[in-house]
Amino acid sequence: MQDKVNLNNNANEIIEIDFGRIFKAIWKRIWLILIVSVLSAVITITGTYFLITPKYESSAMFYVNNNSLSVGDTSFSISQGDIIAAKSLVDTYIVILDSRACLNDVIDYAGVDLEYEDLKDMISASAVNATEIFEVKVTSEDPQQAELLANAIAYILPKRISSIVEGTSANIVDYAVIPTKPSSPSYTTNALIGFLFGLLLMTIIVALREMFDVTIRTSEDIEQCCNHPVLASVPDMLNSSHTGGEYYGYGQKKATRHLASSNKKVNLVGKNISFMASEAYKLLRTKLQFSFVDEITCPVIGVSSALTGEGKSLSSVNIAYSLSQLDKRVLLIDCDMRRPSLASKLPISKVPGLSNYLTGYSDISMVVQRCSLDNESSFDVIASGDNPPNPIELLSSRKMEKILAELKSAYDYIIVDLPPVGEVSDAMVAAKFVDGILLVVRQDYCNTIALSSAVSQFEFIETRILGIVMNCVGEITGKYTRYGRGYYSKYRYSKSYESAYAKADRRAQSTDDKTDIK
Repeated sequence: MQDKVNLNNNANEIIEIDFGRIFKAIWKRIWLILIVSVLSAVITITGTYFLITPKYESSAMFYVNNNSLSVGDTSFSISQGDIIAAKSLVDTYIVILDSRACLNDVIDYAGVDLEYEDLKDMISASAVNATEIFEVKVTSEDPQQAELLANAIAYILPKRISSIVEGTSANIVDYAVIPTKPSSPSYTTNALIGFLFGLLLMTIIVALREMFDVTIRTSEDIEQCCNHPVLASVPDMLNSSHTGGEYYGYGQKKATRHLASSNKKVNLVGKNISFMASEAYKLLRTKLQFSFVDEITCPVIGVSSALTGEGKSLSSVNIAYSLSQLDKRVLLIDCDMRRPSLASKLPISKVPGLSNYLTGYSDISMVVQRCSLDNESSFDVIASGDNPPNPIELLSSRKMEKILAELKSAYDYIIVDLPPVGEVSDAMVAAKFVDGILLVVRQDYCNTIALSSAVSQFEFIETRILGIVMNCVGEITGKYTRYGRGYYSKYRYSKSYESAYAKADRRAQSTDDKTDIK
């Protein structure tokens, strides 16, 4: 069974409905759907109690008698045709009952203050189980009135029938009694209707929201909106449900407050990041190496995103660090002069930086800083410098092009942290100096519209897009990460292994000491 259906609209565009995704969205929010359904049932019961007036029902039953079947004291056998004839009289009697003359007689006999139309709306009559017996029901807000009118009909109707239909009569089978409980409304039925209404309404809302939701949640969503591959899926290193750019480049003060309040230090860059994140960046590093095989001596790789807060600066740092682990000469340049963040993530100074060099206030040797995140590897960084009033003019200057050409001879890789292309045009200006662009897409944050726009802008200026880095992945999904946590956890170095090795070393040392004593 296929989970997806393609529909062609008038513009010959394909709308793909992913029923599997819709079902997952409904199941994920089943608790909300059930809560709303229960609330809808409670509201229905409350409205029924306060807004709907109870009605009472009283009924009288009649037997259709065809007098042609008996003569005096002599009885004849009743044939099937006679029974059918008697049944057909039921409809005739009901018509007589609904007549104005009959109901006016009932009103006069009962002595109630009602009009003909009012009484007609209160009465219903029908055959009982397709027999010769028919039942007349009277519904009223007053139980005594319902009983009074039903018995009035029981008195008036047989007389009216005898005077109109010759040779037949209607005998009373059962008189009406005063009802002890209302016939309507039914609280159980209304509660069930309210529950089903809430269930159906919320299910439709969730399904429609999922159908028209353009938020990127899986790697398949990225493939559907652009023709570029997902090179790596980096997990959420904070395992947090916070939205916005609190931890990934913007709003650092909020991140500091959160981490301080939780008393938990989380490594986002360098050697001590999570195992899954480290493997993701190593995978990305390998794919980047294959992207420039025998092509460019020192590739300049730009890292950008469609929106702010997607983790492009964090990715730039970890890509530079991962490449430096291979003993490569790596330079990281912060070209986001409007909202720079590399200096807050690395042990470097923001000033002097790129803007100071491009404006002629600093030499290149003054702005290049050595950054070491551990004792094993290091890379160079050019910070953004002072925030200039004209970043676009600086990034598009000949001096920027010239310094990049000179730096290529001194490094194996140059990583350029660009601004978000969907926010400002600085990224498009600086993109003409790079050999390839990596687009960072944050799961459950970026949307397909913003990503498609970012891809279109880079393609418009004929910039090579190397691929997509899916960042802050909270759940291992998609074919690019099909091995999942369980696969990689076999190789993870944990504290339990560390303690086991420590105990083994102590036992070995104790054995050696005993041997020496002997």
